[in-house]
Amino acid sequence: MRHLSKIGLHAVMLIGVLITIFPFVWVALMGTHTRGDIYSSPPPFYVGNNLLQNYAELLDIMPFWTVLFNSLYISVMGTIAAVLFCSMCAFGFYAYNFKGKNLIFGIMIASMMVPPVLMLIPSFLTLKYLGILDTHFALWFPGAASAFGIFLIRQYMGNSITRDLLDAAKVDGASDFRIYWSIVLPLIKPALATLAIVIFIGLWNNFLAPLIILSSPDKFVLTLALRSVQSIANSPWGAIMLGTFLSMVPLLLAFMFFSRQMMDGLTAGAVKG
Repeated sequence: MRHLSKIGLHAVMLIGVLITIFPFVWVALMGTHTRGDIYSSPPPFYVGNNLLQNYAELLDIMPFWTVLFNSLYISVMGTIAAVLFCSMCAFGFYAYNFKGKNLIFGIMIASMMVPPVLMLIPSFLTLKYLGILDTHFALWFPGAASAFGIFLIRQYMGNSITRDLLDAAKVDGASDFRIYWSIVLPLIKPALATLAIVIFIGLWNNFLAPLIILSSPDKFVLTLALRSVQSIANSPWGAIMLGTFLSMVPLLLAFMFFSRQMMDGLTAGAVKG
C-alpha cells in the first residue's frame, strides 16, 4: 500500500508539472511554425522549421530588442528601488518607537485593500501634473515603496531579528545605517528575494499602467508591443508566439536566480528548534 500511495503521489505531481509547463512548451513550439500551421487542425505539436523566418518577421513588425530592453530596464530599476525603500521603511517600523507608529502602520495595511484600478485616474493626473507622463520613470518609481513590500519585510524582521541584537550593535557604536546595511539586510535575504521576484514579475507583466502612461512607440514595453501587433491584419502568430516565448526567458532566469532564497523565506520558522 505504501508503494502504491507513493506511485499515486508521484503520478499526481507529474500531472501537475505537465499542466504547469505545457503553456511554455506550447508557445515555444508554435514559435517555430507558420500561421497556417498554427491554425491547422489538429495543430502541430512538434518543432517546426520556420524559426528563422519568424524571427526575421518579429524584428520586422516591432523593434523587439528595444522594447525588451525597455521592459528589462523598468523591471530591474523598479525591483532595486522597491527592495531598497521597502526594507528601509520596514526597518524604521521595526527598530524605532515613535508616536503614531501603530496608526500609520495600520493605515498602510488598510491601503492594500484598495483595488489598484481605482487609483488609475488619480495616478494619471498626478503624473501629468509632475510632467513625467510618457517616461519610464513614471512606471517604476511611484511603486517603489509598496505597502505589501513593507508589510512582508517588517513581518519577516519580527520573526528573524531580535531587538537584543540591535541593542548590542548600538552599544558597540554602530550607526543606524550601519545596523541596517551590515546586520539587518544579510539576515532578511529570503524576504528580499521573495519581494524581488514578486516586484520583477509584476513590472514585467504590467500592461494597464504602460497603456495609460506611455504614448511613444519607441518607449513601449513588451506587453504593449506584443499586443499592438495582434490587431494588424493577418497577424503573424508564429512571430508573436516566438516573441512571447522570448519574453518569458527573463522571468525564468529571475526565478531561478532568486528561488533558493525565496524557498528559504517561505520555510523559515516551519521547523522549530
